[in-house]
Amino acid sequence: MDSINTIKPRLTSFYLEYLQHHDVSRLIEQTAHCYTQPTLFRLTASKQVETRRAAALVLGFVGTYQANHALGRLLTDQDRSVRLLAENSLKNIWTRDGSEKQRHDLYEIMRQISQQNFEEAVRCANILLEEFPLFAEARNQRAIALFALGSFQDAIEDSAIVLDLNPYHFGAAIGMGHAYLQLKNHEQAIICFQQALHINPNLESVRRHLERIRHQFNKWS
Repeated sequence: MDSINTIKPRLTSFYLEYLQHHDVSRLIEQTAHCYTQPTLFRLTASKQVETRRAAALVLGFVGTYQANHALGRLLTDQDRSVRLLAENSLKNIWTRDGSEKQRHDLYEIMRQISQQNFEEAVRCANILLEEFPLFAEARNQRAIALFALGSFQDAIEDSAIVLDLNPYHFGAAIGMGHAYLQLKNHEQAIICFQQALHINPNLESVRRHLERIRHQFNKWS
């Protein structure tokens, strides 16, 4: 068994090779041959930064929703590359909860949103959430569609549940902040954007937006 902290894991070599050739299929094949998902979780805690980068990247390709906690902790890693890799990988694994059919249904909701068919997206999300109410990303997508339809309070309620189900979902916190802004509740919007930054300190656009809101809020107070 590769040691987490003293011996350079083979995963690190696979990652360095990937950086040279960008062959995703080979990286996945090499990783699958040598590592189980729980071992990849353990490697996210390595003291070797390249190993943490490798684990964060690979979990985005092959990880299930069970990788959420291991990746979520990396959002506050000391290394910026680790943080950014973890952020991208989290977005991928959030769609991998539930059964194959439920994931297919989620992708259909996302497709409807991308085509701005927001009412249909809400309808599809209602059906999926009736079947699997703990599917955090399905609820998040419904919140996005509800926001687009102007149902800001309903979007806030969905986003709050998303954060209860998945405390690493910085996107839900951002969405809540924007919904509160639409309701002219700037104090709650500030709290939500602060929460998003607490979860994921790398959200520079959110940080700048928060500074502007604080400035305006202080002027109005």
